Amino acid sequence: MTNVLVVDDDFMVAKLHSRYVSQTEGFTVVGVAHSGAEALRAAERLRPDLVLLDVYLPDMDGIAVLRELRAAEAADPGRVSADALFITAARDAAVVRSALRAGALHYLIKPFNQAALREQLRHVASLRSRLARLDEARQEDVDQIFGTRPPGSRELPKGLAPHTAELVERILREHPGDLSASECAEAGSLSRVSARRYLEYFVDTGRAEVTLRYGGTGRPERRYRRVG
Repeated sequence: MTNVLVVDDDFMVAKLHSRYVSQTEGFTVVGVAHSGAEALRAAERLRPDLVLLDVYLPDMDGIAVLRELRAAEAADPGRVSADALFITAARDAAVVRSALRAGALHYLIKPFNQAALREQLRHVASLRSRLARLDEARQEDVDQIFGTRPPGSRELPKGLAPHTAELVERILREHPGDLSASECAEAGSLSRVSARRYLEYFVDTGRAEVTLRYGGTGRPERRYRRVG
């Protein structure tokens, strides 16, 4: 479960964002703050995993809040750093750059719908899960985490072909909801074994997530969904 601190000066907006978070599987709201100072106190007390942070706050801007949060974390070696996702109406490119340099994971511009926030939360969950599994990072892992390598330049494991990988990724992207290896194989005229190899590769590299669907008997079915 990812614990979230929601920071917004507008009480109704903070309530709305909190509801969106609470309705996303794997996330729970542990606190709400309406000013920068209140956010810093709440972060110190609650130690959230993720902070949803507005730029426009009554006492200081959200970027200053994030910088102070990072300074407090650096001063306490035993404190785990919180991730930060900006949710704001600020569109100035300089503000976006400042948020990135302060250590934000992403920047979501208001207004947006619940699906947009849910997508970003799932992206955060994917990053956290991927990092938690790593003892030593490969370049592929780093590229996936930082998003620094274009999709076409990713190196595939031996036995996987780029054109088939692109086909399976397109099927994942265009399919509504999740799908099984058999459904993917049928959509791409592939063998089920081949489709599953590519789907599992996308899970391993963080571009897809897998859930289990339990039926009456036998093994649970693995269902795949594109991430990001």
